[in-house]
Order: sequence, then C-alpha cells, then structure tokens
Amino acid sequence: MATTFLSCCPFVRHHSHFRKSSSFCCSNDAEASSTSSLPKSTRCSYTRRWYNPSIRRKLNEGVEIVRHWIEADQPSTSEEKFSVVSYNILAERNAWKHRGLYTNVPLPYLKWNHRKRVICEELLMWNPDIICLQEVDKFFDVSEIMEKAGYVGSYTRRTGDVIDGCAIFWKAHKFRLIDEESIEFKRFNLRDNVAQLSVLEMSKVKSRKLMIGNIHVLYNPSRGDVKLGQIRYLLSRAEILSEKWSNLPFVLAGDFNSTPESAIYKFLSSSELNFMSYDRRELSGQSGCHPAEVLGVKKESWRPFSCLGSQTKGFWTEEEVKAAAGSADSQVVGNPFRLTSSYATLKGPTTTRGATGEPLATSYPSKFLGTVDYIWYSDGLIPTRVVDTVPIDILLRTGGLPCEKVGSDHLPLVSEIAFTKTSG
Repeated sequence: MATTFLSCCPFVRHHSHFRKSSSFCCSNDAEASSTSSLPKSTRCSYTRRWYNPSIRRKLNEGVEIVRHWIEADQPSTSEEKFSVVSYNILAERNAWKHRGLYTNVPLPYLKWNHRKRVICEELLMWNPDIICLQEVDKFFDVSEIMEKAGYVGSYTRRTGDVIDGCAIFWKAHKFRLIDEESIEFKRFNLRDNVAQLSVLEMSKVKSRKLMIGNIHVLYNPSRGDVKLGQIRYLLSRAEILSEKWSNLPFVLAGDFNSTPESAIYKFLSSSELNFMSYDRRELSGQSGCHPAEVLGVKKESWRPFSCLGSQTKGFWTEEEVKAAAGSADSQVVGNPFRLTSSYATLKGPTTTRGATGEPLATSYPSKFLGTVDYIWYSDGLIPTRVVDTVPIDILLRTGGLPCEKVGSDHLPLVSEIAFTKTSG
C-alpha cells in the first residue's frame, strides 16, 4: 500500500476555536502584499479574463470574503459531535502543469510556499477534528504543520507517474485509529486515482466509532464510466469495513468531479442507478461549467445556475460497462449506504446555494465554475452546522482561484456532525 502514517508531536498544541464567521481580503493584484492578513481598507484589484481575454480590468477594490456558519433549525441534543473538512488543495505540479487554468492568478499566489501557509492557516482557523485532503503532493510539508497542531495523519499516493494523493488527519487527543484501508483503483483498471477508508474511535467515548472515506474521483468529464466505477468500488469496500465493526456510521468526503445535477450525484444520494439510461460522457454533469456558459451573456445577473449537460443515452462498450458496474452483464449499480449531503441538508441563501441546496460553486479556476466537492453522511449521523461558501458575485470578483487568501482553486467545505441517539 502507498500509505504513510505519522505520529503527532505531543509538545505543541493549537488553541484556535470555531468562529461564527470568518472574513478575509482576497486580491489578485500581482503587486499586492503577500502578508498573512490585510486591513479592510486595503485596495485590491481583480481581473476576469474569461469575460474578455484581451483586457485585464479592475472588478472591485477591497473585496472581503466572509464565510458564515449555518446552523440546523433543530439543534442536536447529542454532546458527541465532531467536525470534518474536505479540501482539494491543488497539487503544486498541477498548478504549473495546467497554468492555462490560472491566467488571472498572479505568480506569487501560485507558488507553493505562499499557498501552503494560506491553506494551513485556514485549516487551523476552522479547528476541525478530521481533515480530508485531496491533490496532496507535498504531504510532509503539510503534515509537519498539522503535527505541531496536534493532528495525526495518513497518506495514500496515486499510482503511475502522478505524484499527488489523498490524506486524512485527525486530532490525536480526540480519536484513535483502529482500522484503515488504502484503495488503488489501478488494480481494477480504473485509472491511477486513490481513496482512503479510516475507522476512528472516540477517545472519551470508546463505544463511539465512525468510518471516514476520502476520495479524489477522476477528472476526465467524458469518462463517466470510470468515475462511477471508482465510487462504486469505494462504497463496496466501505460496506465491508463498516460491517466488520458492527455497521459503523459513515462520512464520505472528497472531490467527486461531478455536479449536483449529475447522474453520479443521484447515485450517491440514492440506492441504485441505471447508468445505461445516460450518456457516459454526461454522467458527471461537468459540461457547460465554463463561467461564461454558467452565467450567460448578461454577467450582471447573478442567479442560481445549473451545470447539467444533455442527459441523452449513448452507446456503451462492454469495457465501459464493466468499468462502471464491475461486470459486463450489469446495467445497474447499487449504493449500500443511505448517504445525504451535509450542505444540501442545511439550506443556505440563494446567493450561495442552487436548486439542489448544494453550493453554487466550490471550485473556480478560470475555466470552471461549479460544485464538485461534498461531505456525505450516513444513517446514525446528522449535521448540526456547516460553513457556507462564498456568494457567487463575490467569488467572481477574485477573477479566479487561488488568490491571496484562498490557497487553492477549491474552497474548503466544513461540517459539524453529531451522532444520533441510536448510533454507536
């Protein structure tokens, strides 16, 4: 297994606490200061190259990004809660390999030393109990900081020539790792992506155990068969691991490279999917998510949008069917868990949420604007609050991520989750 495990440093503790909201100034001015914070009065310029590639223009000055906690209407009576972050932190190699996605991002904000500091500052600011990261190619850089903050972590690197992977961190004083599994999809002809499963036991209440899943699904929009196959196999392994420990509640986080309107989202939130009724090239719903297409011609009208492409039935080869279902004879894939999205459960305003209840956007490189990141939970758990994403008009003023105060082209998702009375 391509897994690395690290122990935490017992001598350093991080003392930040959850906040009701977090605000920071985000600038895409190449001459801007790279200091860790800016006063509200600081003047910041922004560009929006997709709007007119030949012109760099100021969009706004002093734009402040504020993220608020959204609380459940009925607060949980359970005192046994934990918080989870899911964050695609943008591998350094990918940032430079796909430089064309970041034409509006000044060079200093793409450099790893800057992004590492910003990413870790934000993670520690939210003070989560469990952190699921994707696109990690500088694991020891990140783990050194997390270790000093009291976290323990494990890492699974992708197979093949790609050097990034997935990492899970948890607070050493709150959880103990009792089981884990690293999944390399290459073994099943499902590309070089990887996933992780970890079984954690709460230190103070040993009867409370949960399973955490972390996945970065294949990006390629036209290979819906592989995307579906990766998720299907992860869920099948999670079912086995959960049953081994007496049917554990399950949290699944990650970058699924699929939009809320897609067939893959439907599969995650239901018990089965007849995938043969869909075109495999449209299973993920990623087509039509270029900012100009999403927002239409009238950019001044910021309204909820959909990234769903045409869902027409397409021809499936035997190889593609086998990739999706695990067997060339099957047309249906099953989901053994009843999964629900934390963000769809706790509704937000129309400035940040779409018709499904999911965020309007969790990722914004210059050529993509949409939601592909999720925190799912099973029976036995209930979300008590989430950190809402950024209003779409404010996000657009950055001209594209990363920026000075967002270290990736994704936004981190944060959810606090409680055990229900019947779980454990």
